Amino acid sequence: MKLNRWTATATVVACVGVTTLGAAAASAQEAATGYVALGDSYSSGLGAGDYDSDSGDCKRSANAYAKQWAAANAPSSFDFTACSGARTGDVLNDQLGPLSDSTGLVSISIGGNDASFADTMQACVLQGEGVCLEKIEEAKGYISGTLPGQLDSVYNAITERAPSAKVVVMGYPRMYKLDGECSVGLSEKSRAAINSASDVLNDTIAKRAADHGFTFGDVRDSFTGHEICSGDSWLHSVTVPVGESYHPTNTGQTSGYLPVLEANA
Repeated sequence: MKLNRWTATATVVACVGVTTLGAAAASAQEAATGYVALGDSYSSGLGAGDYDSDSGDCKRSANAYAKQWAAANAPSSFDFTACSGARTGDVLNDQLGPLSDSTGLVSISIGGNDASFADTMQACVLQGEGVCLEKIEEAKGYISGTLPGQLDSVYNAITERAPSAKVVVMGYPRMYKLDGECSVGLSEKSRAAINSASDVLNDTIAKRAADHGFTFGDVRDSFTGHEICSGDSWLHSVTVPVGESYHPTNTGQTSGYLPVLEANA
């Protein structure tokens, strides 16, 4: 009888403890409803216009997918720290301040600038096929060898600062429709190589995201049929001024990026 009574008491205590812990965990999850948008120009909305003058060179657009998602879903708080030109080090140094236990969702695109995407595209446009292909191979080597560790540093910091958050890591579109409608500009071989580099970048980001328990938001399918040279591009080609070149348009943010975030948030 004494043993049975002790067992019953222990069971009740254990159940109460589990219930209490479960309630606390559920309460923490319910409280974690803030949204923080991190990343580079593809997240800040460069190319989509209607920039917040207070954001300066970060070029945060009212048409960026993060702003549109926040407006439609009314998170308990919204912090938009994505910045044009950002690299992984800039995210670590300048963008993580709003993350906390109350952050329930984080979105981020990062890695393209670390791999010198802008410099590579400039070389392709100005210096011809040979230099273009050489620069792309250099970028691929960097993406495969160095970028994974840099992404790990960012992803570890996000997890540490926002342990309750769901993290959606957004990818990058392929730039060109091959055998498309462009009759001038880069060679077809250069366009194919640029698309190949985009695939290597996306695959590397997706692998690191998965290893951290994050969700990868692959935008390549949503942009298929809307690449440069498609006749219905959601990406700028070379622009004047050049800053918006090779970035999503307003439609690219709204119809290319936003649905992917909505499906994964």
